[in-house]
Amino acid sequence: MNWYADFADAVRTDVPLGPLTWFGMGGPAKYYVEPRSIAQLQGIVARLRENEIPILVLGSGANLLVHDEGVDAAVIRLSQNEFGKVEYPAVGADGPTVTAGAGKDVQKLVLELTHRGLSGLECLAGIPGSVGGELKMNAGGSFGDIGGAVESVTVMSKAGEIVTRNKDELDFEYRKSNIREKFILSAIFRLAEDDPHRVLAKVKEIWMFKKNSQPLADHSAGCIFKNPPGRSAGALIDQAGLKGTAVGGAEVSSKHANFIIAHQGAKAADVLALIQLIQDKVQAQFDVGLETEVVIW
Repeated sequence: MNWYADFADAVRTDVPLGPLTWFGMGGPAKYYVEPRSIAQLQGIVARLRENEIPILVLGSGANLLVHDEGVDAAVIRLSQNEFGKVEYPAVGADGPTVTAGAGKDVQKLVLELTHRGLSGLECLAGIPGSVGGELKMNAGGSFGDIGGAVESVTVMSKAGEIVTRNKDELDFEYRKSNIREKFILSAIFRLAEDDPHRVLAKVKEIWMFKKNSQPLADHSAGCIFKNPPGRSAGALIDQAGLKGTAVGGAEVSSKHANFIIAHQGAKAADVLALIQLIQDKVQAQFDVGLETEVVIW
């Protein structure tokens, strides 16, 4: 009997992951899982542990590169339908809070908050991803990051234990957090009431800044590398003369050097080779090691 016989409504096999990522490339997952509830998620994770099957968690695929061979693992995705619900708002002495499920699309959340005149997450305008994924890596930019608005995060360990970690237990730093649990289920954000037109103006300002400086219309996975301390990865790559450099169907963006564009027919191997080339050139020219920001499976 298959390990997933009791979860046939939530498990599929050999599912291509490319269409589920912003890069649009990569091989299949041996098992692809979309739980219908927290209880089902707990049951599935328990069964996977019993069968010693590796677990990977997929958000919106905005910051992910999957090898061409795919992954010999169970890829679990907390979908927007079941895990993307939002509770608007709860008003306390310290202002309004909003509870968002981990599967919620962040750009949709930002727009919904804007229409309701709730300020605090405008900094995420133009940064694709799910709430869970952006919390895990503390997504953000020069306008701020998601961690700055977090009141608490509810998580689930691989053992199925669900706990809520409050603000004073959480640590958000540049492109990382101290959330080590496998699954983020939801988060509460502390926001502020403001005029919807003023919030919208800020969202538009941030989005236009990104549109003018980043290749948002192309297939990419956002910034490929983290900024080294006190330096800009994009500037280093640009100064190394690598804008427009291509390997197969992968090319360093001429608009922003920290983006790799995947042209039609590009393979994950092309992107990986280009990443290595960039790291080697920057290391040789500036003695700086670039660390990838994109997640590689």
